[in-house]
Amino acid sequence: MWGLDECHFQQHGTRCRMWVPPEIKDPVLLHAPTRKSVACFGSVSLSSGKFVRVLGDKFDALTFEAFLRKLLRHRSHAKRMVIVLDNARYHLARLLEPLLRRYRNVMSLLFLPPYSLQLAPI
Repeated sequence: MWGLDECHFQQHGTRCRMWVPPEIKDPVLLHAPTRKSVACFGSVSLSSGKFVRVLGDKFDALTFEAFLRKLLRHRSHAKRMVIVLDNARYHLARLLEPLLRRYRNVMSLLFLPPYSLQLAPI
């Protein structure tokens, strides 16, 4: 069994330290606007603890398919791979049907029900 999730890291400006004369009570410093972001897919094997990740620009069916292909390279050939994931729309995209059909004997997707707080490990 593999647990899978994704997260987005974003940077909105930067922090800085500066010297301000004591007579200026409330200095204002405008930051350069930045919208840098990284999309990260990650999966952990629940039996071995092996971690697989892929960084990208966005979450869609193409990037998810690339992640599944990388994840398939890390499977043990003696066991069937069951991937537990949430109900993001791109997890069910039609683009994935050929891949899922091709690997249906070695991989299956198990979707968590929406709003399943009792299944949260914390």
